[in-house]
Amino acid sequence: MTEATTGMIVRPNAAKGHAWITANAVLTVYTWAFLAFMFAPLLMMIVSSVNDTSPPSVTEWGGLTGKWYAFFWMPEEEIRADPVLRALDRDRFMACFGNSLIISAVVVPLALLLGLAGAVLLTRWRSRMNGVLWWVLLSPMLAPGVILGLSALVFWGRLGVGAGLFTIMMAQVTFIAAYPLLILMARLQRQPVELEEAALDLGASPFHVFRRITLPFLLPALASAAVIAFLSSMENYNTTMFAKGGACNFATEIGAMGRNPNGHPPVINAVGTVIIFLTVTAAVTHALLTRRESR
Repeated sequence: MTEATTGMIVRPNAAKGHAWITANAVLTVYTWAFLAFMFAPLLMMIVSSVNDTSPPSVTEWGGLTGKWYAFFWMPEEEIRADPVLRALDRDRFMACFGNSLIISAVVVPLALLLGLAGAVLLTRWRSRMNGVLWWVLLSPMLAPGVILGLSALVFWGRLGVGAGLFTIMMAQVTFIAAYPLLILMARLQRQPVELEEAALDLGASPFHVFRRITLPFLLPALASAAVIAFLSSMENYNTTMFAKGGACNFATEIGAMGRNPNGHPPVINAVGTVIIFLTVTAAVTHALLTRRESR
């Protein structure tokens, strides 16, 4: 083989290698830029949550402090002595957080029941209307939160129910039920239908089959759906804002505090940091437990 021939063989390979390196470099840069875009604001929020400066800042350092976290349990005398904290209403914030827990306690079970009913219907009922029914059940999840909140407000107002926690619950259920629906449908589609059919052939009632076969199979999906429904209820703002009337919840109170013309108080950053810590802890714990079970 001549040198010229050898060169003709090597050069295309070298060009391909060069292109491959370039593509990987672009992908690496894009990945790091995406991660920075996603997590840099969170890191800045965590840093500013221990900075004794208000409004929150990462460039102007006023000293290390934990008072933004201690705001929720410090004595009233210390709150009134602080020029930032004394402008906040701790009792109202805690009451709004309690309202969120009450709302979630109603929304989550209702969303699970509605989602379970829809999932069983779509996976077990064979009809030409399944496609239409699919879009009907999922349409609230695709609708703007403003529309859902206002429609719930108008509908229940016509029935003589004033805006408050009840209208918030009903407005949230309309779209949160779609999340359990999707999760439970995915689980049901993996269940062997032959198990249910065999139980029915052996004389079991449909309720008995559902309780002894289908429901145990759905338990992991039900747990996941409950967590997602709870988080969706706690963080929802758009729908809740237009259905709450004079009531409040955790998300709307945070939004009201964030609209402070002088800058939002660092207490919000402390709350966000606690939420991030709890989320990461739960995710890591779940991953470790899953790995241990797989072993």
